[in-house]
Amino acid sequence: MIRAIFNRKGGVGKSTICCNLAAVAATRGKKTVVIDLDPQSNSSSYLGHDGEDDVVGTAEFFESTIDYSFRDFKPDDYVRKTAFENLFVITASRGLIDLESKLASRHKIYKLKEFVQKLTDIYDEIYIDTPAIMNFYSLSALIACKRCLIPFDCDVFSRDALYELLNNIQEVKEDHNRDLELEGIVINQFSAKARLPGEAVDELIKEQLPILKPYISSSVKIRESHRAEKPMVFMLPRHKVSQEFTDLYRNLNTSESEFLSENNQDVEAVV
Repeated sequence: MIRAIFNRKGGVGKSTICCNLAAVAATRGKKTVVIDLDPQSNSSSYLGHDGEDDVVGTAEFFESTIDYSFRDFKPDDYVRKTAFENLFVITASRGLIDLESKLASRHKIYKLKEFVQKLTDIYDEIYIDTPAIMNFYSLSALIACKRCLIPFDCDVFSRDALYELLNNIQEVKEDHNRDLELEGIVINQFSAKARLPGEAVDELIKEQLPILKPYISSSVKIRESHRAEKPMVFMLPRHKVSQEFTDLYRNLNTSESEFLSENNQDVEAVV
């Protein structure tokens, strides 16, 4: 499965959700890789690969599409091990910023999809962390993935931007990637005791948007896990938030099994 975690608003928990879902997959024996496309490198840092300028990662991959000196690299050459069994990362760097205009002008928008398809021969699950903007890298991720998750942090500004975000995803589906599906909206930093978050989520539910459960609770332990460079699922596996990520992963993959089953039944009916 190839999933992208995407939102045009920063601070909504994209990297936290990406790395913790990937961590759950790894604990279940799935060979899993996180692809970091955000120049801020939060996912790379979270998985213990901060500040390694000599490491080839997503910037070097994209550079290889326009610079022949990088053409000798194989897909797995860009992948780094983490401290956690079955969990790998392709790191980001600020070099992505300098490359973006060159890549866009040379229409390299489908190169990530080709690259990711090669990785599916090696990895069971692939998670793509995107920048907090609709740019070349976000578009590349949406073209490359099968499923997209949108983090929502119960903020009024997040709600205002949500429909435009959904339109972005639909446009990419129509123009570039017919296989792209919105898997759902992940409610993040949720406080059941606060009135406004509950009201915000209730409004989305009334509008029949695909809200996923469980909601991910707000916790200072998340920040501690960032500092420790250790996803919550590994740092405190019995913590409430870790259990929520585990349940979210289980629900997503149950939904995926049902989706595949329904498609197979449709095919059989046609035959």
